[in-house]
Amino acid sequence: MDKKGRKPWIMVTVLFFVFTVLLAACSGNKEVNQSENEEKVENNIVKVKVYKSHLGKGIIPNSDDPHVQHIAEKTGVEYELMTTPAGSDPTEQLNYMIASEELPDIFRPIGGIEQTLIKQGGALALDELLPKYAPNVWKNIPDEAWDVVRTASDDWKIYYIPKVFLVPERAPLIRQDWVDEVGLDMPKTVGEYKELLIAFRDKDPNGNGEKDELPTSGREYGKWMDHLFAMYGVAMWEGNPEWDIYGGKINYAGTSENMRAAIEFIRDLYKEKLLDNETFLNKGEVWTAKINNNLVGSWYHLPANLHDRYAAMKVGAPDAYVVGMPLPKVEGFEGFVTQKSMGEAEWMIPVTSEDKAAAALKLLDFFYNDENEDFVRFGIEGAQHKVVNGKKVLIPATDETPIALGMKNLTTEEDMEKRIEETIPEDEQQMVKDIFVVSTKDAKRIAGDGLPATVYDGFPDIQSHKLFQEYLTKIVIGEWPLEKFDEFVERWKQSGGDTVTERVQEWYDKVNE
Repeated sequence: MDKKGRKPWIMVTVLFFVFTVLLAACSGNKEVNQSENEEKVENNIVKVKVYKSHLGKGIIPNSDDPHVQHIAEKTGVEYELMTTPAGSDPTEQLNYMIASEELPDIFRPIGGIEQTLIKQGGALALDELLPKYAPNVWKNIPDEAWDVVRTASDDWKIYYIPKVFLVPERAPLIRQDWVDEVGLDMPKTVGEYKELLIAFRDKDPNGNGEKDELPTSGREYGKWMDHLFAMYGVAMWEGNPEWDIYGGKINYAGTSENMRAAIEFIRDLYKEKLLDNETFLNKGEVWTAKINNNLVGSWYHLPANLHDRYAAMKVGAPDAYVVGMPLPKVEGFEGFVTQKSMGEAEWMIPVTSEDKAAAALKLLDFFYNDENEDFVRFGIEGAQHKVVNGKKVLIPATDETPIALGMKNLTTEEDMEKRIEETIPEDEQQMVKDIFVVSTKDAKRIAGDGLPATVYDGFPDIQSHKLFQEYLTKIVIGEWPLEKFDEFVERWKQSGGDTVTERVQEWYDKVNE
């Protein structure tokens, strides 16, 4: 383990030692806690601190915000939004809050922190509380998802509310106007796909007279180019190898023969400048700007979030049109788009906020209640939406407008259909719907969906995929030969991969009992 890999974990260990001490102090001073809590109840309204990271544009709403007040009137709970300070690392910030007295009452765990809290005794068990205080959450989340959550703890209890996404969340996307411009059809095989990328490179499909087209592109560490791996049946999630069935057993996709073949193909694309040669340098905003500025022909992203990118494309290319790309066939491999539907930790309540748990769950339940669906989607007129020709239309967020409050992360096919029809301009709706039709045909829920981070205990470098990212980058750019992949597999196994694989197999057997 290198020093860079060790340092964050040392910090987390120290922080959670402090957290354990705080737990003991809090449990031994109930009178003080009760006094503090009484001060937080005004006019029978309980304030609940909700922590999120990675918020969009806007300012945090205060108690006077009509959005906050409406929710408080309906639930008796004031939604007090907290987030990461500008420039701060959200994982470090959350660890800091947990190790201090400024704890959120309910929060989105990130970086596997939910497993550390569960093991430290810092997470509140919700089995008895959910049916009583959050009946809509309890009934709307499938039993299968609750069972996956239970596998995350030795005592088989529910310590967090999971994210549930029952449609493919990500998809291979391609510029149909570019395909038409170069005079080719949608590729059916990997050979035809490469032929199309060559045409993108050489035939000026963006029509600006410059040879600036990037046939396909990704981001640093090899992220967000999952379509190139998907053709070879590699389970990937935003550039990180996942766990699926290989050779009849559940295994890490990063060490599979499928991965070796995919890397060989990607290396070839890079050499011929069919893959953006700045891929491993691209920060997120740079990669997005390239797509928005009509420089990228084929990429991988979220269809439901296409609108802003599409609007930017049309500024320079009024005829731009994006479609879902069916996965090209590769002989000897069964390609698929990775789908993770349930089990990811979405919300949890710390033990230190046990006295606020009922209020926190009531707040959460508001967003899962179908009766509040219209408000959750559109918010307050004049703030989050306006009415045009009798129809509610969302107002684009700005840096000066209050952030719309939300907590629900449960998406079914019906939910996605409504989301598209109610939040995407009418002239773009069919485009997005068609993308989902294509991606759904190719999607497969992987065997490792819902895998708890505890399988990586003691092996943070394997959990971070750093070894994989190093070998992928250097092999693809040509610094190392393809044969170095075999060295990676051996190093991965020797650094704890075999032990992690045994744990994953035990979990998989447990889930499928």
